[in-house]
Amino acid sequence: MSLVDLIAQADERGLAASGLACLDRCLPLLGGDDELLRPLWARLADGSDWAGELTGARAALGPAEPSDEAARLALRMLRSAPAERTADAVRPWADACSVASLRIHRLLDPATPATDDGDAGRAGDTADLPPLVAAELRRQAAVLELLAGHGAQGLRRALEVSVEGRRVLRAVVSRRARSAAEPGV
Repeated sequence: MSLVDLIAQADERGLAASGLACLDRCLPLLGGDDELLRPLWARLADGSDWAGELTGARAALGPAEPSDEAARLALRMLRSAPAERTADAVRPWADACSVASLRIHRLLDPATPATDDGDAGRAGDTADLPPLVAAELRRQAAVLELLAGHGAQGLRRALEVSVEGRRVLRAVVSRRARSAAEPGV
């Protein structure tokens, strides 16, 4: 099943987890603490309101606008997160987070032309996707499948998938920073 189909069929919790997982994986771009979004995951697990935790996460990252396009996309994911966690509120956010996260991975993958929009991958055509983008697409699908198949019990594994993706992105960002700092590169 394509990522577009998985998002279309997901319930409120699956959609919220999907958007939150995309944001969580992109957190290294914002310089945020790995635990910054943990309270949002906790509210998602217990089904309670996350508006206060969302405000806290936004405040922790401050009002500054990053100069890097990938970081701007990640910050936009956080800023656009709906305070109300209904399916109607989180569905467009989860979809936008999916697109933004894939765009971020595309921007950071040296093997990817920055002009490639990636809609084919979301629709199911994964041929010729660069490794970083293909892995992000798999992670997004895994989160939605875990929540569809296991409900609230799938959240722990969805968080593990997200943490794994965050580690990968952190390594990519670190490698990119080292390359930029090397003279003559």
